[in-house]
Amino acid sequence: MPKRVKGPTDHVVVVGAGLAGLSTALRLAGAGRKVTVIERESVPGGRNGLLNKDGYAFDTGPSVLTMPSLINDAFNSVGEELKDWLELTPVSPLYRAFYADGSQIDIHANTEQMEAEIAKTVSSAEAAGYRRYVDFVTKLYKYEMNDFIDKNIDSPLNLLTPNLARLIALGGFRHLQPKVNQYLKDPRLQKVYSFQAMYAGVSPQQALAIYAVIAYMDSVNGVFFPKGGMHAVPRGLAAAAEKHGVTFKYNTTVTRLEVENSRAKAVITDTGERIECDVVVMNPDLPVVWRDLLGKTPLSVKRLKYSPSCATLLVGSSKKYDHVAHHNIHFGESWDGVFDELINKKTLMSDPSVLVTIPTKDDPALAPAGKESYYILYPTPNLDADIDWKKQARPYRDQMIKTLEDRGYTGFGDAIETEVMTTPLDWQARGMERGAPFASAHTFFQTGPFRPRNIAAGFENVVFAGSGTQPGVGVPMVLISGRLAAERIVGPVK
Repeated sequence: MPKRVKGPTDHVVVVGAGLAGLSTALRLAGAGRKVTVIERESVPGGRNGLLNKDGYAFDTGPSVLTMPSLINDAFNSVGEELKDWLELTPVSPLYRAFYADGSQIDIHANTEQMEAEIAKTVSSAEAAGYRRYVDFVTKLYKYEMNDFIDKNIDSPLNLLTPNLARLIALGGFRHLQPKVNQYLKDPRLQKVYSFQAMYAGVSPQQALAIYAVIAYMDSVNGVFFPKGGMHAVPRGLAAAAEKHGVTFKYNTTVTRLEVENSRAKAVITDTGERIECDVVVMNPDLPVVWRDLLGKTPLSVKRLKYSPSCATLLVGSSKKYDHVAHHNIHFGESWDGVFDELINKKTLMSDPSVLVTIPTKDDPALAPAGKESYYILYPTPNLDADIDWKKQARPYRDQMIKTLEDRGYTGFGDAIETEVMTTPLDWQARGMERGAPFASAHTFFQTGPFRPRNIAAGFENVVFAGSGTQPGVGVPMVLISGRLAAERIVGPVK
């Protein structure tokens, strides 16, 4: 039985209304607990934020939504249904991939449709390899989900299940890129089914094959877009939580915990308010919580290695392009070299691979009439790199625009009506350690039982939720982390 917090659990304070905090709050409310959520911003969402500017509604965080069943699961915990709170549209194609040789491939969730696309653009032999790859990642998901992802893990011994043997036999603990290459021979497809390792903070060459489960979550299970933008997800979750008795205090920052005999007794806010509680759930970035609120950082947390960061450009534009889809990945010619630059050399990409999301393709209301909204993401090193972003931000922004124009977005710079750039320095200012929005990297010794625990050592009643703890990074994972945090408090929840 997983460890639980000690003592009473009647009133829980959740610090931070990110997706993990909201997931926790809903489940605790469903279990009959009094819940207070304290959020420093004026809206819920955390990294899944919202920026209204010049008539545009920009999502500031994740742009790709997968596994809506996990969102529905959070709603179900208080007897609600996702369909009553969110309107989701399947995105088709999932991605449009553009390559340095001028070719492009549309990525579909429907396996028959994707087989046909591969047979048309590559070969029938490659289509058969893709089918075998889908079978592989589907089995990975089946074996991983219950025993390794959706489960509180207190010890590596907790992993000794029949599914561990199945994962080993499947090759889940080999490296990702060679495993993908076993099924797919075309370098273009190899890239599109392994780039997801970036979300885990490691290169496809170094990532474990078990991270192909991320490819399952989007490339097999599908990608969706909520009406109103990605921020509709935290808005919907928060509204459902409020309906079921959860109290939200926005524009409020927790400045310290009142601790007595290793037990948090109350949280103190920047307004001087003292809120008594039985348990505290911490949703902000885990190393930041340890340093700023718990006042002592365990050695294991000090030693964490962090994922690469990214620079994002949110653009409101008068220009539209017919050749692009909702999500577009523009791959540079370099592949291994890109990851070497980002992770080992800690330099900016000399031949960037870029994600361009155009949310107005599926929801024109996010921009003024006749305009287009762009979310542009360039992976960069985190703040461990010797890059002065105060000086580098403007030249890099100009470089980002030039790269886009070189890759088919003709006249992009001249059509910009409004823009906001976010650099690793900005991510750090928003409370992300090392300016890394993808948190600590999923290296072998920072994964599963080796990832920082979600129950705070040295405290009887402090629990963590979010990407810095189990199971890890990404919208599906942080939603699960919220449920795992709730289970540390009230035991199994639906």
